[in-house]
Amino acid sequence: MHSDAWHTTHDLDRFLARAGAFLRSRPALHTLPLTVTETLRTRGAHTYGAGDPYFGFLERDGEVRAAYFRTPPRPLNLTSLTADDADALAVRLAADGHALPGVSADRDTAAAFAEAWRRHTRATPALHERKRLYRLAALTPPGPRPAGRARLAGTEDREQLMRWYEEFTAEINGGAPGRRAPNDAGAWADARIAARRLTLWETPGGTPVAMAGVTPRVAGQARITPVYTPAALRGRGYAGAATYAATRAARAAGASEVVLFTDLANPTSNGLYQRIGYRGVADFAVYDFTAAPPR
Repeated sequence: MHSDAWHTTHDLDRFLARAGAFLRSRPALHTLPLTVTETLRTRGAHTYGAGDPYFGFLERDGEVRAAYFRTPPRPLNLTSLTADDADALAVRLAADGHALPGVSADRDTAAAFAEAWRRHTRATPALHERKRLYRLAALTPPGPRPAGRARLAGTEDREQLMRWYEEFTAEINGGAPGRRAPNDAGAWADARIAARRLTLWETPGGTPVAMAGVTPRVAGQARITPVYTPAALRGRGYAGAATYAATRAARAAGASEVVLFTDLANPTSNGLYQRIGYRGVADFAVYDFTAAPPR
């Protein structure tokens, strides 16, 4: 597959005009490009970082067959590719001078692109994370239900939400380059409070103990993210109760599909989501790239 079949653009409107129908054709598998591009469209180009985002699509016989996006400093994100198409994309991006910190895609695509990037740039890929995409089947209340109640986060929760978000991102990223939390956690909290997209679980005494967020609905689907309970409060059912409440709210708001990602290294969370009705769809992987030293 010749690399010229790949088209790259910094114009989000052009990208969506060409690749939007392709992305919407498989909303669960394409949840990340759908929700990220929707956020960029509504909140601005630098929502996810300081660099200019860029996008691309693979067109064959007048039809878009694959797509990618990157919001620097984060890794490249790909839809499903064959090994040949992954190689052609690596050739194109390397020739255009792109320096990538990593790649995120379904398991086979991520592995194929990581290997192609190694061949064409001499970068060293390292597996950072294995994830599983789950889709809601039949929502089931968690049991036993912890004491307390769910409520939407409000302005009075802002400081705590900022701390939790920073703790959450530090925990899942492990300090990996290109995946640090945004500098302004306050902007993150403000946007979700204003959009009413963050559910808290609080104890009978009114103390928040867990949170579960939800993305805007795009192509009928919404994604639960982030889900977080402080380490000292885990094992008490709080995350399950918050996730159940956030999922139920997403369905009530009109989402025909609700999805979420889990870290496959965490059997507790994988078991939890299955108990409340989520079923596995596909496995994903994230690779970090260490650039080769100059020749």
